[in-house]
Amino acid sequence: MSQRKDHLDGVAAGILLACCMFWGFQQVLVKATLPELPPIYQAALRFIGATALLMLWCRWRGVSLFTRDGTLWPGLLAGSLFAAEFACLYIGLQYTTASRLTVFLYTSPFWVALFLPLLVRAERLRALQWLGLGLAFLALVFAMRESFVAPGSDGQLLGDLLALTAGLAWGLTTVTIRASSLVRCPAEKLLFYQVAVSAAVLPGLSLALGETWTLQFSAFGLTSLLLQTVVGAFASYLVWMWMLGRYPATKISAFAFLTPLFALLFGALWLGEPITPSLLAALALVALGIVLVNRRPA
Repeated sequence: MSQRKDHLDGVAAGILLACCMFWGFQQVLVKATLPELPPIYQAALRFIGATALLMLWCRWRGVSLFTRDGTLWPGLLAGSLFAAEFACLYIGLQYTTASRLTVFLYTSPFWVALFLPLLVRAERLRALQWLGLGLAFLALVFAMRESFVAPGSDGQLLGDLLALTAGLAWGLTTVTIRASSLVRCPAEKLLFYQVAVSAAVLPGLSLALGETWTLQFSAFGLTSLLLQTVVGAFASYLVWMWMLGRYPATKISAFAFLTPLFALLFGALWLGEPITPSLLAALALVALGIVLVNRRPA
């Protein structure tokens, strides 16, 4: 078994950079695929495929997914929150830009910092974390002001609110994991709860929303689905969880603010999304806030 390291080496930094770059690109990719495939249908196919891949991986690695270990109910709760996060994300991309959506999504660490101390007393907030939460609030003000003042921006406001709800769901997923028996759950089983519940819930939601299902994909649509499934919902999550088990979590989490930056760049270059001063200010405040919220005392 590999030993846990107390610093990030070049390989670790490269892997983290690649993950964050892909996650920023992924939001733009999903939005670019919306004209061909409805949002929840995309998400459902993604997680059905990821569940199948993960089960094959666990069979090959000898990881048991169905032993009784007291994680069923918190696992189902975490999976339901995970499914809600991605439902909000995929629907939200119909109304707002990928870059704005990613900035709101990455308010997740602030929700964790706000709610986790209510369940885990050892996680009480320090002064720097309160400052980080304050910066997050300012980031929301900067980013959402455009949705209130721009003419005809009702749709964008809905997209922003859905993205913010997705960030809340992501944060509550993390709180559920850290405050329950899931904290001792193997990474593969933890991921299985999330992708399997999503695979079970999202097809029904897609049908309830009246989305059109088709198995006739263009080359671009098929490539998009494969990237979202194989890289996005399977490989990158497994790699990230492996990194958390080998390297300091606080140093890894500092890379999180790069994802909105990459989403901003890819959205501007590929989809021509506007880069506004308010969005840049929100991005900077989110980045600084994440660093402060995750900062540990010496």
